[in-house]
Amino acid sequence: MKKIALAIAAGLALSATAAYARDNIEIVGSSTVYPFSTTVAEQYSKKTGNAAPKVESTGSGGGFKMFCEGAGVDTPDITNASRRMKSSELETCGKNGVDAVTEVKIGFDGIAIANAKSAPEFDLTDKDLFMALAKQVPGADGKLVDNPNKTWKEVNDKLPDTKIEVLGPPPTSGTRDAFAELVMEKGCEGIEAIDAIKAESKKLKEEGKEDDAKAKEKEHKAACMTVREDGAYVEAGENDNLIVQKLEANPDALGIFGYSFLEQNTDKVKGSKIDGVVPTFETIADGSYPVSRPLFFYVKNAHVDQVKGIKEFVAEFTSDAAWGDDGYLSDKGLIPLPQEMRAASAKAAADLKPLTADDLK
Repeated sequence: MKKIALAIAAGLALSATAAYARDNIEIVGSSTVYPFSTTVAEQYSKKTGNAAPKVESTGSGGGFKMFCEGAGVDTPDITNASRRMKSSELETCGKNGVDAVTEVKIGFDGIAIANAKSAPEFDLTDKDLFMALAKQVPGADGKLVDNPNKTWKEVNDKLPDTKIEVLGPPPTSGTRDAFAELVMEKGCEGIEAIDAIKAESKKLKEEGKEDDAKAKEKEHKAACMTVREDGAYVEAGENDNLIVQKLEANPDALGIFGYSFLEQNTDKVKGSKIDGVVPTFETIADGSYPVSRPLFFYVKNAHVDQVKGIKEFVAEFTSDAAWGDDGYLSDKGLIPLPQEMRAASAKAAADLKPLTADDLK
């Protein structure tokens, strides 16, 4: 009888451990969301006694690629993002067997264009940043030419006579994507040569020439968003802390990163004004700072019953104690969602509501 009892106990223990294919949550993605995710991971571990999730900063694009590689437990459970998932990425997920993904919008962040505390203050416009960083800009005859601007004063005579040197994220970063859409694309408006491409695309669409119209749309996007490659823009990787260190060492340089990193390093760097508005918690929350964007994380629903603690982690992240108006994430620089939006996002997270292609239209 004793042997039978031991065998049953051993069997129960084995079934308990076999209930989960993995006991630790694996998270990848955005460097901007990284500090929020690691803070929640610490709180989750303290409250549940479970191992703290492993969080990696891979950039939003890199995170989506890893997340969508497959549904097996050798792939990440959650990916953080400083931009929304693209329909093409959701489609890739589906093709690879990741057939149910839950989107959780967690709050807002501003994109700061910052420099060293000791450096001159900058008051920039979208047009200034486009003319400084675009691969091609209008020449004397109005036609697009390779960007000849070497100093900020050449871009705008009200700006300092210092060399254009901007440290920023690589193409895999959601911050880079958001900067391209919120700043570069807006900054190219009103440039005749680029507006003409957009007008041509619209005309072709009206004529029913869809393929030609799409080609022109692509050309317009490239004209607005392609960053120069002659050294004025320096890809500084996914480590925003590294950009802060480099700005401290080089007072003439500017850096592009999420507001949360500015908030955490106000003793070293300061944010530039954009259209006369300084990036602060208040100006991002009320919408007066023009360069802000929502932040997200995405859950692989198939892993919820295979990996221990995913539901509990999501519940912690979407609790008022974490992302509420007075939550601990606001101390890290997260700008909370409005209450109604927060409630809707929390419900979608709790219900593990699958994201659809229509949601992304």
